[in-house]
This record gives sequence, C-alpha cells and structure tokens, in this order.
Amino acid sequence: MERLLTRCRALPALATCSRQLSGYVPCRFHHCAPRRGQRLLLSRVFQPQNLREDRVLSLQDKSDDLTCKSQRLMLQVGLIYPASPGCYHLLPYTVRAMEKLVRVIDQEMQAIGGQKVNMPSLNPAELWQATNRWDLMGKELLRLRDRHGKEYCLGPTHEEAITALIASQKKLSYKQLPFLLYQVTRKFRDEPRPRFGLLRGREFYMKDMYTFDSSPEAAQQTYSLVCDAYCSLFNRLGLPFVKVQADVGTIGGTVSHEFQLPVDIGEDGLAICPHCSFSANMETLDLSQMNCPACQGPLTKTKGIEVGHTFYLGTKYSSIFNAQFTNVYGKPTLAEMGCYGLGVTRILAAAIEVLSTEDCVRWPSLLAPYQACLIPPKKGSKEEAASELIGQLYDHITEAVPQLHGEVLLDDRTHLTIGNRLKDANKFGYPFVIITGKRALEDPAHFEVWCQNTGEVVFLTKDGVMDLLTQVQTV
Repeated sequence: MERLLTRCRALPALATCSRQLSGYVPCRFHHCAPRRGQRLLLSRVFQPQNLREDRVLSLQDKSDDLTCKSQRLMLQVGLIYPASPGCYHLLPYTVRAMEKLVRVIDQEMQAIGGQKVNMPSLNPAELWQATNRWDLMGKELLRLRDRHGKEYCLGPTHEEAITALIASQKKLSYKQLPFLLYQVTRKFRDEPRPRFGLLRGREFYMKDMYTFDSSPEAAQQTYSLVCDAYCSLFNRLGLPFVKVQADVGTIGGTVSHEFQLPVDIGEDGLAICPHCSFSANMETLDLSQMNCPACQGPLTKTKGIEVGHTFYLGTKYSSIFNAQFTNVYGKPTLAEMGCYGLGVTRILAAAIEVLSTEDCVRWPSLLAPYQACLIPPKKGSKEEAASELIGQLYDHITEAVPQLHGEVLLDDRTHLTIGNRLKDANKFGYPFVIITGKRALEDPAHFEVWCQNTGEVVFLTKDGVMDLLTQVQTV
C-alpha cells in the first residue's frame, strides 16, 4: 500500500495523480450528491442514445471531420454532443468537470481579492460604438436588433460594460481601490470556421476579470498578482503551460501575455528560449531575427493552445467612459485598468488534448467528473457471490470519506462482463477503478484497484482501499 502511494508521489511524469494525493486541501465541492443511502448508478447517467448502457463504447470511428484528439474523444465518449456548427451540448460528465474547474478558478481569484459579478450577455451597441470596437470587431461580433430597432451584440468580452458600470458610481474613493471584478459566463463569437470542438467554437464559457487601480504602479502590481494566480491555477491542475509575451489585438493596452499549453495542434506559433526565461508569441517577433532578444541565443519554435490572456489597459477604456475616482488630494482621476481572460471550456478540451491517450480520456485529477468507479461482478458469474461486498464498500467510502460523497459511481451494468466495463472506465478516465474480481472471494477479500493516471494495478483489502481513497483531494 505504502509503495503505491510513494510511487504516485515520486513520479514527476504522473503529476496529476501525485498532485491529487498531495497535502493540498482546497475547499470541497459537490455536484448532485446523493442523499444518504442512495448510490450513483452509471446506468442512470444521461448519454446520447448511441452510448446507452446496453453497448460498450466503440472508438473505431475516426472521421476526417474530427480534426483533433480532444474533439474526437469528447464526442465518442459522450462528453459533448453537436448542436450546430461551433456549438455543443455539454453533457453531465462535462458539466461536472466544468463546475469543478470554475470552483478552482473561484478559489484562485478570490484568494487575491477578486469579487464575482454577472453581467448581461446583451450589450447595447452604443457602448461598443464609443470604443470603436463595433466596427473594429467586424463580422466576429454577433449583432441583433430588438423589436424597437435597438442594436445589441452578444458580448465576446465585457470591457465596455464593466467600465460603464464603474463610471456610473460617481463617488468612488482611492481608499476603495483596487477593484478586481470577475465573472464566469457564456461568450459568443461568430467564428468564420469553427473547428477543434470546444477549442474554437462560436459559444463558449470564459472567466473574464477587470481590475481598477489608483495608479500605474498599483495596476502593474495587480497585473503581476493575477498572472501569479493563473500560474497557481495551472500548476494545481497539473497542466504544462508557458507564459508568453503577446500582442494586444483588438482589446488594446500596452502589455499583454498569453498562457499557452504546448501541443502540436495548437494554432499559435511560439518562440521559446531554452537558455533563459524569454518566450513569446511569434506574432510579436521580427521573423527575420530569430535570436532571443534577451540573451541572443537561438529560439525554439513550437505550437500552443491559448488558454489564458492578460492585458494591462491603462486608461484606454476609463478615459472613454470617464471611469473616475477621487484621489488622495481630492481630485478626480481616471482609473488604471487591466483585463484577464481564462477560456473555461477551452481549458477542459485542451487538458484532454494534452493528457489523454489516443483512445482514452485523461483528466486533471481535480477535474475528473467522478473520482472513482466501482465495478461489481457480472450477473451469473462465479464472482457474483461477492456482489454485496462492492455495495458495502461503496457505502463505506461515501460515509467515511467526506470529500468523496457524490464522487463515486457504481457501474451497475452487470449484464456486461467486468472486462467490457473496465474498458469503458478506462475510456472515461476515472482516476480510480475498483473491481470485484476473483480475489474478492478470498478471506479477506481483495479488490483490484486501477490508478488510471499512473497505470498501476494493485490488490487491496477493504482497509487498504480506504487508506488509499482517504488521501484523494477534491474541490
């Protein structure tokens, strides 16, 4: 038992499992937790009809339309279902994972003083016209008119809306600043060619934070604070990321960084120096000069998926909307702003792209929809005599390990063999799969335990299983 825990902690390549078994104790988060005595049954989980309980998942279809691993796996396993080009239904497993991700984001944002708000998706045209982004955004901005002929857009971002909100508060004092206001909402962008599933769609979830400071120096400190929080977030998720210098694009400002997950299907070209800390999006570099500007060493080229973006805006928006506060001398002063985005649904898909095998989904351990799946014996098999043991184990786990209440799923499809259900469990990527096999008939009974993130298989008694699972951390 101790050997398994030691190996999980010691192997750097198995960061997601070792981080899950580490001493970090975030707040607990439960979704649709069952009442005491109830069990979460796999057969009751909603899935598309072609993935119902009377079938074993098949991943043979590798259509040319499924242009990346995460898109193919999420469709084939039943995590998402297409609604229209660039839009997907998020199904129960994905919603559970996303809500856990939002919880981790909330923890990191609120740890630095973030306050959560929720702004309308419908933005009046005049706000965007004031910043000239109504025209600058072009066809990517989804526009509509109401019955009175008034024009709106479905917000892809909310710089205008939040700055107008702050400007409406006429008696702000420097003593109240900084404000770090953020939301997690649906965003809309009329992509000309949606592709890669949740990586580039027309409708998506994003965390967007907007900060208001009393001076450029204070705003730069806030900028560094948020960037550090982003680093903490990705480290907690066990995702290999790189922070790169970036272009400000249509949002504007003077300083910008992207948080990228290096992967071959990434749409952004990155230049990284292996000798110093310099890294940048290729868009920001003179392509005729491919030496590192910091140390003059050669740059390594790679591709990445952008999962976060930060901007120091200065007074670009506060000057347009007259978002002011009263400074220490009693004079009105424009607020210094920053804005900071995280692609919530994109992080989920990018994590699956980076961590998964070609045929099996793998999650950051904190985000796994369920932490454990229990597989009882096949009906009519020799091992069926041990069926009660797995039910007793399920009840004991959910009662004795509080953080796993609502996190354990029972695969009750006992008309299928253990092997077929294990294949499904492997494809779904539960961090732990616990099987009642032949050794459950021994005295004492031993359960077959698969640690999906390490590939290890061990046989543990009931007490051994409990010792292992009590160390699992959730959000």
